Formats: sequence, structure tokens, C-alpha cells
Amino acid sequence: MERIWDLTEEFRSNKKLRLAQNAVTQTTADDVALNREVVTASDFSFSITLDDWRVTNQKRSGRCWMFAALNLLRVGARDALNVRNFEFSQNYTLFWDKFERSNYFFEEILSTSSLVVDDRLVAHMLHEPLSDGGQWNMAVNIIRKHGLVPKQVMPESESSSSTRRMNSILKYKLREGARDLRAAVKDGVGLDQLRQKKHQCLEEIWRILCIHLGTPPSQFDWQWTDKDGDFHRDGLMTPQEFAARYVDIPLDDYVCLVHDPRPENKYGQTYTVEFLGNVVGGDPVVYLNVEMDMMKQMTQRMLEERIPVWFGCDVGQQMRRDLGLWDTQLFDYENLYDVSFDLDKAARLHHHETLMTHAMLFTGIDVRDGSARRWKVENSWGAENGRDGFYQMNDSWFDEYVFEIAAPKSMLPDDLIKALDDTPRVLPAWDPMGALAR
Repeated sequence: MERIWDLTEEFRSNKKLRLAQNAVTQTTADDVALNREVVTASDFSFSITLDDWRVTNQKRSGRCWMFAALNLLRVGARDALNVRNFEFSQNYTLFWDKFERSNYFFEEILSTSSLVVDDRLVAHMLHEPLSDGGQWNMAVNIIRKHGLVPKQVMPESESSSSTRRMNSILKYKLREGARDLRAAVKDGVGLDQLRQKKHQCLEEIWRILCIHLGTPPSQFDWQWTDKDGDFHRDGLMTPQEFAARYVDIPLDDYVCLVHDPRPENKYGQTYTVEFLGNVVGGDPVVYLNVEMDMMKQMTQRMLEERIPVWFGCDVGQQMRRDLGLWDTQLFDYENLYDVSFDLDKAARLHHHETLMTHAMLFTGIDVRDGSARRWKVENSWGAENGRDGFYQMNDSWFDEYVFEIAAPKSMLPDDLIKALDDTPRVLPAWDPMGALAR
């Protein structure tokens, strides 16, 4: 109790802390700590800007990775169709990701059925058997297998825009299926019967998804009027045919570069995360760890060649949503609380203070004397925040909180291209490098 009294007296005697208390008990800490000098210096101008389209809105869902991928692909489709605005159906890819990921989960359960149910790996899988999150490779897996459709062919539903209730129902059925499959294995059921049980579980998942999202089309009639008023008709198409015609990005050439500065994870090495995926038989999620300078050089080069860049980051750190700003000095918490915040990027990863939480697109850059000063970002949170839904990232924030980009393999230096052929080191299923998919 004596120490508590000392702490109380120390606080009372500090005028700066009492002033901070007066302010923060009346308004938010972020409003008090907001660095006005940073805000006024952020003039939202860029030497290179690629976007002249409207932003999209994932609403109350965690489909950022999917929206970012489709937003990248829609640039070429919009040009090919000669329309002002175009979106691929995010509901269509959501449906197939949920269905494929359910199958992937059941295969995980079967492959780990010899482990006890409270084994850390099994417990990890059961804790979050399905989520809205994902990775670049997972988006590519869905597109390769199921193609794409225009948004008007499979528009948003209430549940695609607000996935929480649907996800809770799906997770119940997945855990129930996991119980039944594990019990069948314990009882010595043969492989054919196990597969039949799995298919019965997937039949229920299909039924639930169709009720919540609608039934995905196997073909559709595609016609449109372009921005010049000219009418066009492609006729009856499958989703795979539509993707083949209107996706101009070489998906097979794209690889994921990450910046993971933890000393045990070496640069120039490939990594994967155990049981991170969505399509059985699809490409695994593989990262090539590179130094930050290389990641930024690649991003700048792509933007200078007028290629938007898919990236993953820790979105909530030093971010002001209404202003659309990210800057490492945006909030002066050290002066507000009179404490230091000195974890570096590696320490934040080690101690669960940072991880990838959101994916977006770089669509612009401000370059001075060959180096980036700030970056323009297309978000998928609608047009209400930032500048009509576009945000500005200070270059210092890129260093600290950007973790991943998707980039053409053909643009990499030879040594990194060669490194992609190495066998990836497997990180545990709960490693922060898998967080975006969870």
C-alpha cells in the first residue's frame, strides 16, 4: 500500500501528467496526441498517380486481401472494356474461398487426427477454423480454379457485406465435422468412408453458403455499353473464360516478398506457414524474405511502370482514418504518457505487438531525388474517409509497418529469382506471418 501511495503522490505532483489526465478524461487519447505538424505537412500530392477510379467497400467483412487483389485486376479489365468503373464480384470469390477453405480445413483435421484434441496445432485450427482473411496466393488459387464474374452477375448480399453471423454458423459446422471425422478415424473407419463423411459435411457447407451468398453462376450472358456509348456483347461465358479474357496480369509470374527482420528468419530465404492455404492442391503460401530497401525499390519500380501494387501491413498503427494518414510520428504518445515506446519491428513481431492485419493497393508515389517521400494507397473501406477513400502513407511508416508486397518474379534480381527455387522453411501455424489469413 505504501508504494501505491507513492505512485499517487508522484502523479499528483506532476503538472504535465495532471494536464494530460484532464484532457484524456474529456476526449480521446488520439485526439490529444495527434501531431498537428504532421497533419499540416501532409498535402496529399504525389509525383506519380495511377488511379482515376472509385474505391470499393468491403463493409463489415475481412475481405481486404480479396478486394485488393480484385482491385488490382480490375484496372486492366476496365481498360479492356472501355468503361469508367468496373468491379469483379467479390461475393463470387468469397463464396468459393469459404467452400474451398472448408474442404482444406477438413483435410487438415484428417491429417492431424492422430494428435490429441488439445495438441497446440489441433487447438489452433479449431480455434479459428475459418475466417475472412487471406493472402495473395490464396486469391490466385481461387481465380485459377473458379474464374471471375462481373459484380452485377453475383452482387453483394447482406452476409457478404456483413459476414459475422454466416461465419459463426460455418465455424460451428466445421467444428462439428471435425469432431465426427476425428471420431471416425479413432473407430478405424476406412479412407473411402472418411471421404464420404467429409463430402456430407461439405454438402451442408454448400447449402449454408448458397442461402447466405446466393448460388455462384456456372455461366452467364455478358454484354455492356462502354463509356463512349458503344454496345458490346461477348455472349454466354463461363467464369473461367471471363477471367482468361479480362485478367491481363500474369498471375503465374507474381510472387510474395516479405520483410521479416527477426534474426532467425534470414533474408534471401523462402518461408511458408504450416497449414496456411485455402485450396487443396493449390499453390502454397510462400514468402521470399527481403530487406526493406529491396521491397521499397520493387514497389517504386512497379509504380513507375504504372503497375499498382498489392501489399499487406499492420493497418491500425499510427493511423488516422478520417484524415487518411499513416505516419510513425502521427501520435505523440511518448509525450502524452511520459513513457517510452521502444520496440523495434523484430521485437514487435516476437512479442505479439505487430502483425499483418490488412491488405490494400499502392496506386501512387511521391519521388524526390530518386527516393520515395510518401505513398498513395487505395483502401477498400469506402469513400467516406481519407480523400474519397484514398490514403497517404509516409515513407517512415512503410519501413515499420508494411510487411509484404506481391511483385512479378521477372522484375527481381537474379539472386532472388534463384532463391525462389529453394525449399521453404516452414513456420508454425500460429506465426505472425500467417496473420493476414486469419
